[in-house]
Amino acid sequence: MKNIKDYNIKELKKELENLGEKPYRAEQIYKWLYKENVQTFDDMTDLSLDLRKKLKEEYTLSNFEIIEKQISKDGTVKYLFDLLDGNAIETVLMEYKHGRTICVSSQVGCKMGCKFCASTGIAFIRNLTSGEIVQQILSVEKDMDIKISNIVFMGIGEPLDNFDNVMKAIEIINSPKGLEIGARHISISTCGIVPKIYELADRDMQSTLSISLHQATDEKRSSLMPINNKYNIEELMKACKYYIEKTNKRISFEYALAKEENDNKATADELIKLLKGMLCHVNLIPINKIENRQIYKEYK
Repeated sequence: MKNIKDYNIKELKKELENLGEKPYRAEQIYKWLYKENVQTFDDMTDLSLDLRKKLKEEYTLSNFEIIEKQISKDGTVKYLFDLLDGNAIETVLMEYKHGRTICVSSQVGCKMGCKFCASTGIAFIRNLTSGEIVQQILSVEKDMDIKISNIVFMGIGEPLDNFDNVMKAIEIINSPKGLEIGARHISISTCGIVPKIYELADRDMQSTLSISLHQATDEKRSSLMPINNKYNIEELMKACKYYIEKTNKRISFEYALAKEENDNKATADELIKLLKGMLCHVNLIPINKIENRQIYKEYK
């Protein structure tokens, strides 16, 4: 069955026309999905019984099941969600002074192989659909009885490797008829898929871009991140400068600090030389012990 949450509002209107229904019903359904977060089609009480029957026959709401939920001392909540097809993903809720942030996954597994990442070692299986990406937010909001204010695409998978579905998910998240979360509260993180950075720049979206950098020379970065063998630092910086020029938005460079590896003055000088003059921010991240991978493997 088709996941009804995979459709943007225009597509859903077309689907309803194909069912012999008035297109405006799509806006009613959107309200139930994203404002009311209902769990069944029967909860959509302003729809006719006949339409609800058609929806149940043609579509699924794809509500995830919680396999495991862990709450840390700092209030961070980690979810392992069942995608209902034998696969699972992780989603993380974080509480800050500026609001609640959710870290969403974009793929089941990952192809990129970055050595420091919790996704490494989890074999790539498939992309998440746009509806599955959005469902992570809905599932957490329902479970915690809260509203999410910020979204970061930094979970399992490489967002720009699932470009079209991530873009559609952002459209639904940002839509006034959808989750109505401002684009400036949405951040996309990439390890550096250069062609998609150009494509993202040309869309001139208001969402923010984060680049996983972690080293400032090709030799060192390639040892950590295989993507650098395909798109080296020079190519990556050209794409980043194009993005900044095109959007006039600041890029955040993620830099994971590894003791006695990239936390010394020499590497700091390399980083300064590389980023000098760019409209950017460097986010220093301490590397933590990877624990999530074992949970995922035990489920698989």
